[in-house]
Amino acid sequence: MNAQAEEASNSFDVVKHGLSLILVVAGVAGFYYFSDVAGFTLLYRVIALVAIILVAVSIMFTTAVGHNIWEFALEAKQEVRKVVWPTREETVRTTLLVFGMVFIVGLILWLLDWGLLSIVKSLTGQGS
Repeated sequence: MNAQAEEASNSFDVVKHGLSLILVVAGVAGFYYFSDVAGFTLLYRVIALVAIILVAVSIMFTTAVGHNIWEFALEAKQEVRKVVWPTREETVRTTLLVFGMVFIVGLILWLLDWGLLSIVKSLTGQGS
């Protein structure tokens, strides 16, 4: 019995996914179709498109995938609350350290490039 209910739910989820896709495609098509019709300004077309997308998203959230996404978002929100954010002093110190390391690595790469160029020029005889 549980397998039949789950199978019916899965097939209904597929119908919901298809309906959501059709709504979004129809919304985008209508957005461009009504650009040539007088009386439909850009504001009305954008409001209608946003409303259609919101309806499609709300339909998607009623599916099993939508429930999983919603649960993931709630869990991510809880995890962000657990993060210990650095102080301003730690952030400034880390940023300066990164800038310093980038400068040092850039200088090393420039010296390596200059040395290899000098070697190639002397081997090919172009530097004389």
